[in-house]
Amino acid sequence: MKLPSGIAARPSDSRGRLHAEPDDGPRGPRDAFQRDRDRIVHSIAFRRLRHKTQVFVAPDGDHYRVRLTHSLEVAQIGRTIARAFGLNEDLTEALCLAHDLGHPPFGHAGEDALDEALRAAGGFDHNGHTLRLVTALETPYPAFDGLNLTWETLEGLAKHNGPVANPQWALAGVDAAVGLELGSHASLEAQVAAIADDIAYDNHDIDDGLRAGVLPLDLLLELPFVARHWQAIEQRWPDLPLDRKIKALVRDQIGTMVGDLLAETRRRVAESGVETLAEVRAAGRPLAGFSAELAAEERALKKCLYANLYNAPALQPVRIEAQRVVGNLARAYLADPRLLPDAWHRGEDEVATARNIADYIAGMTDPFAIKRHEALIGPVELPEKF
Repeated sequence: MKLPSGIAARPSDSRGRLHAEPDDGPRGPRDAFQRDRDRIVHSIAFRRLRHKTQVFVAPDGDHYRVRLTHSLEVAQIGRTIARAFGLNEDLTEALCLAHDLGHPPFGHAGEDALDEALRAAGGFDHNGHTLRLVTALETPYPAFDGLNLTWETLEGLAKHNGPVANPQWALAGVDAAVGLELGSHASLEAQVAAIADDIAYDNHDIDDGLRAGVLPLDLLLELPFVARHWQAIEQRWPDLPLDRKIKALVRDQIGTMVGDLLAETRRRVAESGVETLAEVRAAGRPLAGFSAELAAEERALKKCLYANLYNAPALQPVRIEAQRVVGNLARAYLADPRLLPDAWHRGEDEVATARNIADYIAGMTDPFAIKRHEALIGPVELPEKF
């Protein structure tokens, strides 16, 4: 069952772009949200995601996920949900593809180190940096900086996790220029993109964690949500090899989560009586989400993953070394900004210089950060496996 048609974002009703774009060349039969999606895919920041950490730092195996493959998987899930609801698939896809553009090298470990090093200049936040990238740092066009995405895409990137009460400096700067109405909820397309992200990493990180031998299957099977699916798989295919049972587990759990999301979101929309996009933004609560039962199980799953995968003892030496690399680079550039490439010598004062350094480091891939550290500071000792 589709949701009320007035809820979907329409490119014809877009609030437009910050910079006017005269017809300076052929553009093809694409609407505004399709063009946003394509601008994201063609950006340098998107290409860099292929060498940025998802769970494992600079993984030595070709089968582990990185930020790029994760973003593609989020987009696949998000677009499926958007289609089932009758929402705008292109806007949903654009938000899914762009949601991790602002991550620095080494994932959250790198972000924590960069935030600490830049504390005097306002710190660092990957979500705010995503907005900074698409509005200023990407420069493919001759007449303006940034990708000049539509207001709806910028809004979704800013508020996909809900209203923002105290925006960090990067997001606050974009809000001042564009007016993103940070106190309200975003479109259902943005809400769907956020939950598609949760569904993707909840399940695909299980796949990678089990493959790496870091996440114990026995611990996962203590969770009723996982145990139910595992038992059903063993009943259907008792002789299936373990690795194929794990693939079936991941697939079935995604299916259950998507099905629950579809049912619960339809229930919330019907209960609230919203029929327009404006009413979605003014609803005062997210309309897309899991049922109370599945939400509790999903929180338990996340808790297990944080304790036994993201913060696993086997990965702590990697996290510590990754933070050392990013922190050392930040301190080196802050001590002597002349170490930056010529194109990055553009800070006007200490704060601007520090933020400029954060922009440069955040754009690094894992391998490039390692190379710069080795060239400027000294060796990097990351375990070979992770």
